Parts: sequence; C-alpha cells; structure tokens
Amino acid sequence: MASDAELATHGKRAGNENRRESSAATTAEPPGRRWWALGVIAIAQLMVVLDGTVVTIALPSAQRDLQISNADRQWVITAYTLTFGGLLLLGGRIADYLGRKRVFLVGLIGFAAASALGGAAQNGATLFGARALQGVFAALLAPAALSLISVTFTEVKDRSRAFAVYGAISGGGAAIGLILGGTLTEYASWRWCLLINVPIAIVAFTAGTILVTESKSGGGSSYDVPGAILGTAGLVALVYGFTEAAKTGVGWLSVATISLLVAAVILLAAFVLVELRTASPLLPMRVVLDRNRGGSYLASLLVFAGLFAMFLFLSYYFQYNLGYSALKSGVAFLPFSGGVVLTSIVVSPLLPRTGPKPLMLIGLALATVGLVTFTSITDTSSWVSSVLPGELLMSAGLALVLVPLSSLALTGVRDDDAGVASAVLNSTQQIGGTLGTALLNTFYASAVSSYVLAHHLAPSAFNPLAAIHGYHVAFWIGVGLLATAFTTVLVLVNAGKDDLAPPPGAPTGG
Repeated sequence: MASDAELATHGKRAGNENRRESSAATTAEPPGRRWWALGVIAIAQLMVVLDGTVVTIALPSAQRDLQISNADRQWVITAYTLTFGGLLLLGGRIADYLGRKRVFLVGLIGFAAASALGGAAQNGATLFGARALQGVFAALLAPAALSLISVTFTEVKDRSRAFAVYGAISGGGAAIGLILGGTLTEYASWRWCLLINVPIAIVAFTAGTILVTESKSGGGSSYDVPGAILGTAGLVALVYGFTEAAKTGVGWLSVATISLLVAAVILLAAFVLVELRTASPLLPMRVVLDRNRGGSYLASLLVFAGLFAMFLFLSYYFQYNLGYSALKSGVAFLPFSGGVVLTSIVVSPLLPRTGPKPLMLIGLALATVGLVTFTSITDTSSWVSSVLPGELLMSAGLALVLVPLSSLALTGVRDDDAGVASAVLNSTQQIGGTLGTALLNTFYASAVSSYVLAHHLAPSAFNPLAAIHGYHVAFWIGVGLLATAFTTVLVLVNAGKDDLAPPPGAPTGG
C-alpha cells in the first residue's frame, strides 16, 4: 500500500496536472478566437460598469412615475451596490470552483432577467428588489469576466492589450452610462435604462457559449460558508453604514451609523480570523498580503472613491448650476470617456516596456491635478475653460492607472485563486465608489449647511454659491484620496516589467 506521503504527493501532482490541462486547453485555441472571446467579455463588463451610473440620471423620472419617496429613492442605487459589493468574494470563489465560463453565462442570463423585472416595475418595492437581484448576478458576472481574461491571455504582451480593453471599460463605462441614461430618459423612458440590458445580455450569452473557453480551479471545491457569511455581512454593514451617514438628518454620530460601522469592523475582523484558520478559505490571505497585489487593491479602492467625486458633483454642477438637461450633462462627460479609451490604447504597448509602477505614478499625478482644477469652478464658469481641461487630465491619468492596475492585481496569482483575485479587484472598485459617494456626499451636505448658516441664507432653498462651496470641499477630499493612492503605489508597489510575465512553467499564448 502507498504511504500517506506518497498519496499526498500523488494528489498534488494530479492537481497540478489538472491545472496545466485547464490552462493548456485555454491557450491552445486559435489566437483570433481569444480576441473574439475578449469582445464578449468586454460587452458583459461594460454592461455591469455602466449600470452603476445609467440609472442615476433616470432616477428623478422613475421616482415620479412610481411615486417613490425622497427617503426611499436612494435604494434604487444602494440596493444594487450593497448586493454587488457584498457578494463579490463569494461570486469569485463560485466561478473558480464551478467553472468561469459557466458562471459567466449564468450571470448574464440572471442579470438580463433582473433588468427586465426592473424595467417592468409598477412600484418602488419591485424596482428595489430588481436592482438587488442585478447586484447578485453582477457579483457572479464581474469576477468571472476578469478571471477569464487572466487565464485566457497568459503571454505578457497579449495580456497587456487585453487589460487595456478592460481598463478602458472600467474607467469610461461610468461616463458612458451617464450619456446613455440621459439619452434613453429624454427620448424613450427611464425603463429603457434597465431594459437595454436584455438584448445586450442575450447577444453576449449567445456569443459566449461559442467563443469563451471553460476554465476552473484544479484544487478543492469546498465552500467556506462561515467566511462567506461573515465577509458578506461585514461588507454590507460597512456600505450600509456609510449610506446611512450620508442621509439628511442622520450623520456620522447617529446610533444607527455607529452601530453599523462597529458591526462591520467586528464582522470583518472575525472574517479575517476565519480565513486564516480554515482549510479552504473564501479569501486566501496570500492573495491580499502579497505586497504588489495588496498595494494595487488599496490604490483601486482610493482611486474609485476619488473618481466618484468627479462624476457625482460635476453632475450636480451641470444640472443645478449650469442648467444642463440630463442628455447634455451626459454629453459633457464624453471627452472623459474618449480620453480613457484613447489613452488605454497607448498604454497597452508601454506596459511591458516600463512595468506598472511608473505608469501608475504618472497617471495618479495627472488625475490628481485634473481634480484640483475643478476646485476653481464658479457659478459662471465656462465648461470649455474650467471643466474640459480637468476631464482630459483625469481621463489620461486614470487610463494610465487602471490598465497596469488590472494586470498587477492578477500577476503571479495561482490559477486556483484567479476568480477570487478578480473578485477582490472588482470589490475594491465597487466598494470604493460606494463609500466614496457616501463619504463625499456627507461632507458636501455639511459644507453647504455651514455656508448657509454663516451667510444667513434660507436653508430650504437651493443656493448656487452654497452648492459651489460644497463642490469645492468634496473635490478637495477627492484630491486627498487620489494623493493617498499615489503614496500607496509609491511605497508598496515594487513590481518591474519582468514581474508581469507568467510564472515559470506557465503556458504562453500565441
């Protein structure tokens, strides 16, 4: 009989063979098919990213149509972000174990069904529930999409190009959502901001069944149920706590806000303890404790928190101060979207030559300067002279950050962990945007209230000068977030251009 040590060695060897077979199957396919598969993945990712903002511009119309109260309207946004951000880690692990293609396709169909339900909603409760379901299926779809890119493109130059596409979508998708939301709301109905996902998802599903190659973890398939419960509950409590703090009349010192944030700390601390001790963790600590990956995750969280400072408060500025329509406000963001896409194309061939750190530092410096320019806007500023330069600087800067950041976050990760590493990156973006919105909105409201009191203005009426003061405060906090991201990359990231290559023995694509 074989000894226990021999059996263990044989088991490890079999697991390694399974992983090699999975990767070889992925990379043995014709190169052209891989790029078509990337197109399918990109469409799905764009749908998820823009859904975070496409509904924002449609919200006033939906609120009037469904008679949603002012207190409850925020659930149209937070029902999506809570479930999306809270379930991403579990979604990544499910993709690893059940198969990334399979979970990707399930996510597409589920997202389409939830979008159809929301588009047909006849009351607020149905719309809130549909948005929560969208978040559930987005939590399956997003990490599966990114991990499919990681295991499909293993050759460094091809991977750089693939992540350039992903970075362009991550950076420009939110602005595209504002344009699309404004167009559909103005010329069709707010319902089409949700219903538009149905044909997109069906096309992506059909193409994905043909073009995308299956891959899954060659390791174990057990689920860390306690970790899933603690991690998800902790993230939900954290996001919900920040959301409560942003509400008028609640604030940071309310019992509800403090209770939720304390609960989040306790739950997330318990989650870390469980992950360190369990045999099959939901989030292996090796994924986040790696210096470069940990730095990239923290930078991603800060960047997306700062990015939402631009989207949220420029949207207010365009519509309330400059009097733009929903569509015109969306179009005003178009240079930002175009700048991200064009710069991403330039970054792709540079990444293998320079490595990630120089590009990320230059990008963060540009984005920070761009956000600083918005702190000088006034109630009579011109979009061309006061807004456009900042948009262009931020778009170029964010593309320089997001392309290497997406690659760095998955560089050197074990094939078994590709899904969860992808989920962590997506989670930092989603949670960063959500927490940034809540944080900045709270400081904006406080700044406006202070300005109104100091100048003895009517508190109930919209005052343009008070609003401008609030925007400036929020933009400066956003600047601080981006500057902190710059420091994070400077101190933690030390990966060079050679570190972006696959680990020794990994197959390479043609």
